[in-house]
Amino acid sequence: MGVYERMKELGIRLPEAPAKGGVYAPAKEFGKGLVYISGCGPAIEGKTLQGKLGAEITVEQGQKCAKDAMLNVLAVLQNKIGDLNKVKSVVKILVFVAGTNEFYQHPLVANGGSQLLIDLFGEEIGAPTRSAIGVNALPGNIPVEIEAIFEMA
Repeated sequence: MGVYERMKELGIRLPEAPAKGGVYAPAKEFGKGLVYISGCGPAIEGKTLQGKLGAEITVEQGQKCAKDAMLNVLAVLQNKIGDLNKVKSVVKILVFVAGTNEFYQHPLVANGGSQLLIDLFGEEIGAPTRSAIGVNALPGNIPVEIEAIFEMA
């Protein structure tokens, strides 16, 4: 089953790719068949939660934000390569989680983005290597930002 059929089955729709928030390339091809996607936040149609995990945002809300950020990553990737069925492997994701000094559940938040990839591409292609990093603040007071590297077939 292709990724678009899987999205339809799961009731998932890709958003419009987010606009650039600065002076950078949203996606860049490098090496042999690799594509790097710059960090994307969770805003879908201009709407997202704001705040920090451990204060205004719960782990469950953070997981939803990670899922939404990953949807934005996939939208940028689709704009770059034209067809998500070309994805051979999700190589790596880096998940930044804005939290209080007492928040330590960054990997649980990151699972929201990782699980979406596995749901869409399957375990073999979609399970990325991953880092989940806690940060003091993210642009616009968003709780999660994700960047990724994909290998194309």
